[in-house]
Amino acid sequence: MVVITRDRCASLLRTLDRLAELPERPEVIVVDNASGDDTAERVRDHPVGARLLTPRRNTGALGRNLAVQQAGTRYVAFSDDDSWWRPGALRTAAALLDAHPRLGLLAARTLVGPVETEDPLNAVLAASPLPPAEDLPGRPVLGFLGCAAVVRRRAFLAVGGYHPLLFFGAEETLLAYDLAAGGWGVSYEPSLVAHHHPAAEERPGRSPRVRRNALLTDWLRRPLRVALGGTGRLALAAARRDPGAATALCSALVRLPAALRQRRTLPPHVEDAVRTVERRQPEPRAADGRRPGRRKARA
Repeated sequence: MVVITRDRCASLLRTLDRLAELPERPEVIVVDNASGDDTAERVRDHPVGARLLTPRRNTGALGRNLAVQQAGTRYVAFSDDDSWWRPGALRTAAALLDAHPRLGLLAARTLVGPVETEDPLNAVLAASPLPPAEDLPGRPVLGFLGCAAVVRRRAFLAVGGYHPLLFFGAEETLLAYDLAAGGWGVSYEPSLVAHHHPAAEERPGRSPRVRRNALLTDWLRRPLRVALGGTGRLALAAARRDPGAATALCSALVRLPAALRQRRTLPPHVEDAVRTVERRQPEPRAADGRRPGRRKARA
């Protein structure tokens, strides 16, 4: 079990309380992304007995890569500092991964807040237009929610985990693409349940990062016409003074040379699957009101 956190000690401690109650008693690894509060001390004192990793800088989503490298288990579940798993879900996930050797990642059904509202992404994933696969459980998808997924450690490491260029924000899409390109299955399984209790306020700068990373994902993996089209649309939005568009565009352009150096287009069958998803599914809002990037490309 991997949890990344930064400057949200109270929320993290609530998550650790929930993880300590799980009957599976998972090993917990917490990556403290250079918090300025007393997170590290409080984690060390928590009865869950988490292993604490303290990189000297904010590693963003790459903290998950660091933790998976350190994990000693075949499978790794992810939580954020505001999410946790329903009792029994991890046992079910392990059984599914045992039974399906090609399965690289399981996406869970996510319930939001104390009233357990269905995250809209659940319906999108459940309605995936991708055809069922005999050697995979659930519904084949090309996306997931980062705080509600279980991975096969070998598959995660084989594709490099989360991409360093994206840092944080809608980084899941690229990982799903890379797993599919590597021959691994990505499936939505609604019998797995994760709970997500996000803060009411959105973290500063999140929306521009999500838009930036959607564009960088196109440049890293999609055909040139798709990447150019996305760049043009974001530039037009910036010209129209769409809030955050100029910030997202400038940030993407700064990273574009690195994206071009690391560009590796998807195999034709994966690109066809991405196009199928994009044609069939709209972009939802999350249950907490945020629009989490280009989720239409995640089912």
